[in-house]
Amino acid sequence: MKIKLLFLLGCLSASFATAEQLTIERIFSDPALAGTSPREMQYSPDGRRVTFIRGREDDYNRYDLWEYNLADDETRLLVDSDSLHTGEEVLSDEEKARRERQRIYGSGIMEYTWSKNGDALLFPLAGDVFYYDLGRKTVRRLTDTQAFETDVRVSPKGRYVSFIRDQDIFVVDLTNGRERQLTEDGQGPIKNGMAEFVAQEEMDRMTGYWWSPDDRHIAFLQVDESPVDQVTRSEIYADRIDVIQQRYPAAGRANALVKLGVLDLASGDVQWIDLGENRDIYIPRVAWARDNLLSYQWQDRSQRQLELRLVDIDSGRARTLVTESSETWVNLHDDLKFLEDSDRFLWSSERDGYRHLYLYDLNGDLQRQLTRGNWAVDALHSVDEKAGKVYFSGRVNTPLERHLYAISLEQQAPPQRISSRAGMHSITFAKDASGYIDSFSSTGTPPQVSLHSADGQRLTWLAENAVKKGHPLYPFANDWIQPEFGTITAPEGHSLYYRLYKPANFDREKKYPVMVFQYSGPHAQLVTNSWDRPFNQFMAQQGYVVFTLDNRGSANRGTGFENPIHEAMGKVEVEDQVTGVKFLRSLPYVDPERIGVFGHSYGGYMALMDMFKAGDYFKAGVAGAPVTDWALYDTHYTERYMGHPDLVPQAYRASSVFPYVDGLKGDLLIYHGMADDNVLFTNTTRLVKLLQDKGKQFELMTYPGKKHSLRGKETRMHQYNMIKDFFDRHLRGAR
Repeated sequence: MKIKLLFLLGCLSASFATAEQLTIERIFSDPALAGTSPREMQYSPDGRRVTFIRGREDDYNRYDLWEYNLADDETRLLVDSDSLHTGEEVLSDEEKARRERQRIYGSGIMEYTWSKNGDALLFPLAGDVFYYDLGRKTVRRLTDTQAFETDVRVSPKGRYVSFIRDQDIFVVDLTNGRERQLTEDGQGPIKNGMAEFVAQEEMDRMTGYWWSPDDRHIAFLQVDESPVDQVTRSEIYADRIDVIQQRYPAAGRANALVKLGVLDLASGDVQWIDLGENRDIYIPRVAWARDNLLSYQWQDRSQRQLELRLVDIDSGRARTLVTESSETWVNLHDDLKFLEDSDRFLWSSERDGYRHLYLYDLNGDLQRQLTRGNWAVDALHSVDEKAGKVYFSGRVNTPLERHLYAISLEQQAPPQRISSRAGMHSITFAKDASGYIDSFSSTGTPPQVSLHSADGQRLTWLAENAVKKGHPLYPFANDWIQPEFGTITAPEGHSLYYRLYKPANFDREKKYPVMVFQYSGPHAQLVTNSWDRPFNQFMAQQGYVVFTLDNRGSANRGTGFENPIHEAMGKVEVEDQVTGVKFLRSLPYVDPERIGVFGHSYGGYMALMDMFKAGDYFKAGVAGAPVTDWALYDTHYTERYMGHPDLVPQAYRASSVFPYVDGLKGDLLIYHGMADDNVLFTNTTRLVKLLQDKGKQFELMTYPGKKHSLRGKETRMHQYNMIKDFFDRHLRGAR
C-alpha cells in the first residue's frame, strides 16, 4: 500500500480555482483543462537530449515521446506512438497487473529505454517490442508473436534486447536479429526474471532480472508461487463477472519462494547463489558492483534485519558488507551506489534515528558517515567522483520542503543547498552528474519542470507552466486559496504539522463545516509546501475548512516519529487526529458539530477508525477502498508494521475496525472498486455484513470493474461529486 505522486502540469488543479464557475464535470470532460502529465524523464546517453512521455492535448490518455534538445534549445515531438502501433492495444493479465502496481495508465508509449550510444530507442507496446532508429527514423519490430513481451530493456553494452515472455527470459541479438530463450522452466507457479506480487506492490521492485555491466551475465530471480494461497475472487464488471484465481500472500500465510541465479550467456549455464538455509525470506534488491561482483539485499521475514551481501561469481565467495537491524522494522531504500574509481560504495541507514549517508569499502568496513543531524535524507541522486561531490535530496531545515544538496565525498563538511526556491524538488540527475532535471512545486506555484547545471543554475524550462494570460489559473488567481501551515503540540509532547485551508469568502464571524483529509499511513507525508490535490482546493472553494495533519507513523520525521505504529496500527494515528480536531474546535470559525473526515486506501481505513473509535469528534466520514482487517492484507506490508499474526494475534484484533463498529455515531459512506486486487473487495463486504448485522445504517457505493486507484474520467467525476454531495447533505444540511 503506497502513494504514488503523479506530476501534473497544474492545469487540472488550476481549474478548480473558482468552483462557482467550474464544475467537476467540466474539468474532467474537457481535455484542455486536464493538462498533460510528463513522466519518465531521462537524459539520453549522449547527453544531447532530455526525453519525457507526454499525453496529447486532444487525447491525454494517448502518450508520445518528446524531447528537449540541448543543442538547439527546442522542445519537440520525438516519437509519435502511432508510428509504432495503431489500433487496439491488448495487454496480458500480467502486464495489466504490472501497470496497476506502477500506477501508470493509458495507451501508446508508456515506457522506453535508450540504446547505449543514444542512437536508438526501445519501446514495449501492445505486447510486442519495437526498436526505433533515431537517425533513420525507422521502426524495427523485434517481436511479432501471440505471446506478450514485458520488462523490455537494452543490455549495458547495447548488443542485446531482453524481455520476459511466458514467464521465461529471452534475448534478441541486435547484430543478427536472432532470438534466444535463456530459461526453459517458466510455467505454472514458476516464474523466471519476474517480480512477485509483494515485490511489485510493496518493495518498489518491478523487475526480476539484471544485466552485468559487460553483457556476459544476467542475474535473475526464480519465483516459485506454489506455496502461496490461491484466492478465488470475483471481479465484477458492468456486464460480466470474472472469477479470478489469484495467488495472494495474506499476512501470516506462506510467501513465494525465491532463488537467485546468474546465467552465463555464452554457455547458458545457471549458477545458483547460496542464500542460506532459511527460505522464508525476501530479496528486495539486486545490483551489480562490477562485472564479476553481484550484490543482493537479504531481508528476513520479520523485516527486522537487512543484509547487503556481495558474491564473486568467478570464485563463488560471498561476504556480508552491511547488516541493518531494528526492534521494529528496517525500511528499504534505493541509496546503494558503487563507485567506479575506487572499491567503495555509498549506503543509507536510519541507525541513528534519521536516514543518512555512509561510505563503505568493499570489505564492508565503514569509512565515514557523510551526513548527520535530526533531519532525513530523501534520496541519493548522483556521485561526481572526479569532483568529489555527492548529490542528494533531503530536509535539512524543515520536513515540509525537499531540497537538493551537495556534500563532499572525501572531507567532513556540512551539506550545501543547491535548490533555491522554497517548496518540493524532485530530482533526476544526468548519468555523468553534469546536470539535473528539477520537478518543482509549492503551494503557490503549479508544478514546473526545469533543466539545471549541477551547481543549480537553471539552463532552460522544460515545462514552465507560468500563471500568465492564457493559463487556466490566470483568470482565477486572485480567488486561489493559499493554505496555512502550523504545528500542534500533542499531549505526549511531540509536534504535529498541519495544513489548513480557510473557505472562500472567509468571514471570521461565521461557523464553517470542516473536511479533514487524511492518509495517515507509513511512507507517506501529506503536509508539505507543494501543489496540493485539486479536491482539497475545490472543497475550500465550496465553503469548507479543509484540514490535513500528519500523525505519528507518517514519513520524513525519523524513526522515533514513525515507529509508534509498530504492532499498533489504528491507535496513535487516531489519537493524533483527535488532537487535530481538538485544535479545530478551538478555532472561532469552526463549527465543532460539523467536522467530517475523508480518506482512501490507508486513509479509508483511518476514516473508519476515526468514525468508530472517535465518534464524538467526527460527524461524517467517507472511507474509500479501506482495509478493514490487516489479516486480509499482504505479508510484506502488514507484517513489517504489525508483526506475524501468529505471534501477536491480540495486535491484529486491536488494529481491525471490526471491534469498534458499535462506536459509529455519525454518517458513513464507503466506496470500493469491485475488481480491486490490492485491497481486496472482501475488506468492504465483511464490514458491510457486520454493519448490517448490528443494525448500523450507512451508505455504500461500488464501482464495477475498477481497481484500487479508481481510474477513468467518468468514475472520478462520479467519485468527487458523490463525496461533495455526501458532505453537503450531512455537514451542511443540503438536499
